[in-house]
Amino acid sequence: MSEFAEIMVGLLQGFGNTCLLFAITLVFALPLGLIIAFGAMSKFKPLKFLTKIFVWIIRGTPLMLQILLVSFLPKYLFQSTVKEWALALNFTINQMSFVFVAIAFIINYAAYFSEIYRSGIESISKGQYEAGKVLGMTKIQIFFKIVLLQVIKHILPPMSNETITLVKDTVLAFTLSVVDLLTAAKEAVNNFVTLSPLIYAGIFFLVFNGLLSVLFNYIEKKLSFYKE
Repeated sequence: MSEFAEIMVGLLQGFGNTCLLFAITLVFALPLGLIIAFGAMSKFKPLKFLTKIFVWIIRGTPLMLQILLVSFLPKYLFQSTVKEWALALNFTINQMSFVFVAIAFIINYAAYFSEIYRSGIESISKGQYEAGKVLGMTKIQIFFKIVLLQVIKHILPPMSNETITLVKDTVLAFTLSVVDLLTAAKEAVNNFVTLSPLIYAGIFFLVFNGLLSVLFNYIEKKLSFYKE
């Protein structure tokens, strides 16, 4: 196998972990963020207060620190090691580390997404809710039939920015020795004594984020019938 082929195989394996972490984070953080947003807007003051404190802590601390803290939870909460958890779940150590990284990412991005959701929902005028009530609609019907698509249009630009940031943040998976795209590139640099793997990794990121930008632009155009 040629040097280029070996480098690309390693990069593709790392890119696979990057894509998996990206997908898992979005799948779980998007709905969790909406739940947190509802908590932050709740009329039940204790829930509202606790939710806001949670979001403030998550947004105010580095993601790398959160990854490390999540990895320490088994030891301090359950008095068990990562290895014991891996054996119990029939995972390898690397797979267990990936799970911890994914949990930290989900919690972190859910907090950021919740603030985006909250600002989007609060941007809708109260008159639209009142109009829905006049038409005899329930609160759930008003939200899903009148409010939701307008909220999506309002939150799409900041949501697209956070999603692209997520792609770049996946490099923090190295904190628990998870081999992501950048880690694979650095290993290839050490093995083959060439900087080309870093350039290839940069191209991977550019293409990935470029495709996401195209997708979000397409969705924005589809929602353009909602004029301000």
